[in-house]
Amino acid sequence: MTDQPLIVGTRQFQSRLLVGTGKYKDMAETAAAIAASGAEIVTVAVRRTNIGQNPGEPNLLDVISPDRYTILPNTAGCYNATDAVRTCRLARELLDGHNLVKLEVLGDEKTLYPNVVETLKATEILIKDGFEIMVYTSDDPIIAKELEQMGCVSVMPLAAPIGSGLGIRNPYNIRMILEDAKVPIIVDAGVGTASDAAIAMELGCHGVLMNTAIAKAQNPVLMASAMKKAIEAGREAYLAGRMPKKLYASASSPIEGTFF
Repeated sequence: MTDQPLIVGTRQFQSRLLVGTGKYKDMAETAAAIAASGAEIVTVAVRRTNIGQNPGEPNLLDVISPDRYTILPNTAGCYNATDAVRTCRLARELLDGHNLVKLEVLGDEKTLYPNVVETLKATEILIKDGFEIMVYTSDDPIIAKELEQMGCVSVMPLAAPIGSGLGIRNPYNIRMILEDAKVPIIVDAGVGTASDAAIAMELGCHGVLMNTAIAKAQNPVLMASAMKKAIEAGREAYLAGRMPKKLYASASSPIEGTFF
């Protein structure tokens, strides 16, 4: 079966793996891992990474070229709508009018759960300002639908707390979000290893965004390669349609119609 490309707003992509740039030991490792992942969308924390706002310091864009990747500025580290909006506008200036952003407004430093109220405020302002928003949110189907209806080009529910590596804690909520979604649903946060990514894709998610699972692996480049394969395998399994689950055994070789 020939799959369709991932369409996010006005852009389309072949890879369904989105990766971050934080927590690597150096820029060389960052570049090598991202290349091994096959990702086309690379997210960058504007408040924590230099993409041109600090002249004279190493610039991440020197190793993650906008000519090769779609740079996705994110608002990591923002705890209110005002800071998030300001960060998105700064990113647009630094990236010559680039309007695709990942919005995340956090509730507290301990859980890094989204502050949904502030996220909704920021979403309304940024959409009016011409941004295409991929939005990090809770796994609440009602909030996910509200963000979609507001005009977000992708809704990104967490699988588990950011950086926890716990995997998908509530697949049933993710499935409910997927049921009526008209925009890509991309799992964001909580993935720990390749099987977690495959499960997300088997549920029908349109993609997975991850950072720590790759960057903090013992071999980040090898893990990036594993994640690429897991995303592809999970997507193919979803498209193929799994067999129904049964309580009891079912013989691999059917016995109907035999004479003994």
